[in-house]
Amino acid sequence: MNTPSDLSLSTLVKASDTAARAIPPVWPLASSVAVNPFLGQAAESLAQVGARLARVGGVPVTMPRNWYETRIENGTITDADIIGALEAHVGADLPDLSELKKLARNDAATPTSQPTLADLAADVSGIDWPGIIADRFGLWAAGYFDQGQALWAAPRRRGAYDAWRQYSIHDLTPEIVGLKGFCQFVSETPDTTDEAKVRAANRLGLSDVTLETYLHQLLFSLGGWAQVARYQLWQAELAGDSDHTITDILTIRLLWEEALFEQYKDQIADKWDKVKATHAEPVTPDADLTVNAILQEAWERAVQRDLAETFATPGPKEYDVRPAMQAAFCIDVRSEVFRRALEAVHPAIQTLGFAGFFGLTASHKGFASDVDELRLPVLLTPGVTSTSQGDDADADQTARFKARANRAWGRFKLAAVSSFAFVEATGPIYAGKLVRDALNLAPNEGPADPAPRLGPALDLDAQTDAAETILRAMSLTNNFARLIVVAGHGANVVNNPFASGLHCGACGGYSGEVNARLLAGLLNSTDVRKGLEQRDITVPDDTLFIAALHDTTTDAITLYTQDSLSTDHSADLEKARFWFMAAGKATRSERSLRLPRAADDLDIIPRSRDWAETRPEWALAGCKAFIAAPRSRTAGKNMEGRAFLHDYDWAGDKGFGVLELIMTAPVVVASWISLQYYGSTVAPDTFGAGNKLLHNVTGGIGVVEGNGGTLRAGLPWQSVHEGDSYAHEPLRLSVCIEAPREAMIDVLKRHDGLRALFDNRWLHLFALDENGQMAWRYEGDLQWSAMVDGAEYPAGLMAAGQSAFGIARELHA
Repeated sequence: MNTPSDLSLSTLVKASDTAARAIPPVWPLASSVAVNPFLGQAAESLAQVGARLARVGGVPVTMPRNWYETRIENGTITDADIIGALEAHVGADLPDLSELKKLARNDAATPTSQPTLADLAADVSGIDWPGIIADRFGLWAAGYFDQGQALWAAPRRRGAYDAWRQYSIHDLTPEIVGLKGFCQFVSETPDTTDEAKVRAANRLGLSDVTLETYLHQLLFSLGGWAQVARYQLWQAELAGDSDHTITDILTIRLLWEEALFEQYKDQIADKWDKVKATHAEPVTPDADLTVNAILQEAWERAVQRDLAETFATPGPKEYDVRPAMQAAFCIDVRSEVFRRALEAVHPAIQTLGFAGFFGLTASHKGFASDVDELRLPVLLTPGVTSTSQGDDADADQTARFKARANRAWGRFKLAAVSSFAFVEATGPIYAGKLVRDALNLAPNEGPADPAPRLGPALDLDAQTDAAETILRAMSLTNNFARLIVVAGHGANVVNNPFASGLHCGACGGYSGEVNARLLAGLLNSTDVRKGLEQRDITVPDDTLFIAALHDTTTDAITLYTQDSLSTDHSADLEKARFWFMAAGKATRSERSLRLPRAADDLDIIPRSRDWAETRPEWALAGCKAFIAAPRSRTAGKNMEGRAFLHDYDWAGDKGFGVLELIMTAPVVVASWISLQYYGSTVAPDTFGAGNKLLHNVTGGIGVVEGNGGTLRAGLPWQSVHEGDSYAHEPLRLSVCIEAPREAMIDVLKRHDGLRALFDNRWLHLFALDENGQMAWRYEGDLQWSAMVDGAEYPAGLMAAGQSAFGIARELHA
């Protein structure tokens, strides 16, 4: 029988915080970015996390066994790959090669979560209590977290716990369904979350050793709503503050457990004791989870072997002449296809890869808007403010009036007293729009705000510092072309709640033209260039920087020539437009081979304006590698739109500050992207957003499937699956960096969180040698192994590697 416990408040507060940090945040739809669903478990291995998530949610963390068996049978995964994966795993009773191949032919046990009290109550009562909790909590949460969509939003003056109590005191649904006296139960709960938490935990007989996974499970059961609350904590801590919303909703979920236990304890007490005993056990992977993790790693080694062969293929000869044009793109994998196509148009065109916020962490206000758009990686805080609001006050005021009228009209359309009459009375007015949208006749226009400017403006020294830092980080310090295009990227789509997810993750889920325009203006400044000359960076007088936007749905390039008018560069701009058009056609032709129902490049363009198109593009599906090296290492080599390409020349990186920045920011953001696709593929029911065809936007925050319930976070099924087969292969990212290994080890020593990602193989790290080949594999615990048929490097080659680092030390001392 259940025995009440006597847990202290400090124990519960600590356990609640641990549970909260096991939940990943989710960003609102307006600025959604990819998030690693395993963010709170990076300190554990894949098998360990498999055991943890099996207990709290019945979640698989790898593909079904037949996925790997097929690849073993067709030779994709070789015996050497399996042996390497076995050697990388430490533990007793690991299978040998032949045994593992036999196990791959047998299905593993399906992960089964421990039941919550709501599950136990449902079993004995026949009432779907987990579903009822999801429905009632979701209905309250949609109002509480609403960001302007609801006509009657919940008051935000109260904390989440207090707001829920005020709501639930009047919610009769639980009592009607069968939970007797629920409203009175809520009214008698303690006034503070701390008191409520302690009372509930002690009544349930929880001990300190059960809290870790049980509290995690309760938050996990709330799906995306817990992630919204975790986002609020994330944002607060980024600003140096704190937020208690997620621990408040944990208390709410615990109170549901308490209420159900009080009603059904005579029927479920014994089963509940067994559940608590299981939660008290250490989280240890079983044999099935270990085998699954080994098979996953064997497959990743097979893909890495293929990647090494791509690096080994000869590239085109390098040109020492001044480039015909230079174009800097975001490191986003979609840029790889366009960059390759653009370089093929003219061999003297040089492309560069850099994170799409281009080093400017801007909090931006668009034209006629007071919304602060954080156009920067979510790991960072704004460093500058900018605006696109010009000096034309009349135009600004007119735009604001128009926006307000549109909002008022939209709310009138949705209002309870007018929605049905609205359709009857005004339906014919929309006939023309319906025809245009249905036939894809609407123009495909990108952002056209006035040129952004920093406000307040930075002083000249700060501008010069920023320009120098960015150019050195881009490895662009000499041999400047006459025309240098700085291209952000975005996606112009309709009827797509996930539109911001197609934009630039480095720009906080916004399109990247603002940052590109700011940088171009900065680098065109005569005074800034004079300051750069004193820092050994000489930008020729005839070099013009032009901002651009790469529309990833149509592969059209918009040049913002009005920002930097120059009659001397008219011919250069005409050539650039021709080159971009040719590269866009080639890129669309290549992408059409992957997209369903796309016969050629002409079929790609209308997809973005098709309001019924569930797959306007594949976004970052297929991503498998992050490469930081000179472009010469990858130029002319087909990375199939699956690699993040960051230009980096370690020889010019004094002190390895740029290397540290790359490893701690772009690499981490890329890992979030990779692992979001991974999680949405291996566990779509848990980490995916479900079916786009069933989605309803809720509160402007996210989507639910159907009429309510659990908020769905992650990627829709249509983003990872094409209908017949997977569009994304779930792989943990392979990070390939051309830099001395000791320099990378130094970075790992200073950043425990980053080291955990590599030590636990959520990311794989490889060092490229002086010939641009994948030469060393990071094995964890700050150790490397040479990659020559599984053996050590020959003495001469190893000496060459050591000699290269010796040169580096002299350069960077």
